[in-house]
Amino acid sequence: MTHPIPEDLGARLDARLDELHQEQTDWLARLVRFDSVRGNVGPCQDWLAGEFAARGWDVDAFTIADVDIDGKPGASPVVDTDYDDAKIVVATHDVPDGTGRSLILQGHVDVVPPGAPELWDHPPFEPVIKDGWMHGRGADDMKVGVAEMVFALDALRDLGYVPDARVHVQTVCEEECTGNGALSTLERGYRADACLIPESMNGRMIRAELGSVWVRVRLFGKPGHVLGPVSDSASATLAAYDYVNDLRALTAEINAEATDHPWFGHIENPVKFSLGKIRGGDWLGSVPSWAEIECRISVLPGTTLPEMRERVSARIMQTARRLESTVDPVISWIGFQADGHVLKPGSAAEATLAQAHQAVHGADMETFSQTATCDARIYDLYYGIPALVYGGQGEGAHSPLERTNLASMRETTKVIALFIAEWCGLRPIAQ
Repeated sequence: MTHPIPEDLGARLDARLDELHQEQTDWLARLVRFDSVRGNVGPCQDWLAGEFAARGWDVDAFTIADVDIDGKPGASPVVDTDYDDAKIVVATHDVPDGTGRSLILQGHVDVVPPGAPELWDHPPFEPVIKDGWMHGRGADDMKVGVAEMVFALDALRDLGYVPDARVHVQTVCEEECTGNGALSTLERGYRADACLIPESMNGRMIRAELGSVWVRVRLFGKPGHVLGPVSDSASATLAAYDYVNDLRALTAEINAEATDHPWFGHIENPVKFSLGKIRGGDWLGSVPSWAEIECRISVLPGTTLPEMRERVSARIMQTARRLESTVDPVISWIGFQADGHVLKPGSAAEATLAQAHQAVHGADMETFSQTATCDARIYDLYYGIPALVYGGQGEGAHSPLERTNLASMRETTKVIALFIAEWCGLRPIAQ
């Protein structure tokens, strides 16, 4: 039996979310206090598994190592780590004979390293609230989204309702470097009619996203004692800058070609290059014999990963020949091997989210093209599950200025609750 959505649901949600606001803020602060960088997500995930179990949801806690993702669509290579401690949590709400559409609510709890502590005004994993914003690593990217999706369900429960369909609440890791966490949930069998990922997007939804490739280049110089004349190309560490500049030139070429791209042509220089790491040499009195650079380059939708890797590899080898390297560089693909992705307009899930956004904000929901990579492609591109990436206001992701707006957290929680109500339907909790 289909249960009608109460006409006063929005007003009742307003009242309940006002009452829950401090509890939700405290809950988010607890999440931020977990130093959940790669390889250290276990304590955070254990706490969340307990929180989900306490809500009466069926909890499946596993590691990526428990799931065979090798060779699966969307899998990225795993380098310099293993997945024995890469914990994933999937909590499931279900009802007998549900009449609504199923849903995945997904958020990632892995965060990027805080970097130099001298750049922070406070310890990165000690949340600070100032002028209505919560500051701290992960507050915006994206632990606030986890708080929003959980408290949306809490608020509906407190009003006497549960979704009239199966809902999987997923907290994953590896979003920041491979996407393999999201992939593991799908390969473990968790599927649904739609997926909502509440990343902070300032009230907008991602229409298109860039992919990316991560590459490590180990290059070689002409070692010897520093007492003699030393050319830049003889020093592997100095030669590394030639490789970097040539890859930057390749990026500029791709951006010039992208001016008529259907989803990114309106953005100046959408393709990004980042030299993330550089290291090399063994002894200060020797000409360095080796160096390594690790770089990230964006991938436009419509460019295949083999095409992009071939183009990058060719440029690296051209640099080696120009520098007359006696040993070819070693090229390794070390993390993200992510396709660009476009969410096809017109899905029922998008229309439902737009309706919920309109109800809360009184304006049409905007969509945009993001010059970064997220987990949406895993669900939509490879498994045919429309993935909506939408969330509230935040700033400074991946920087010491990271913060999230707490008033926006409350508004976004309401949007998600209304979306759940319309997409899944509501079932009164049996008394």
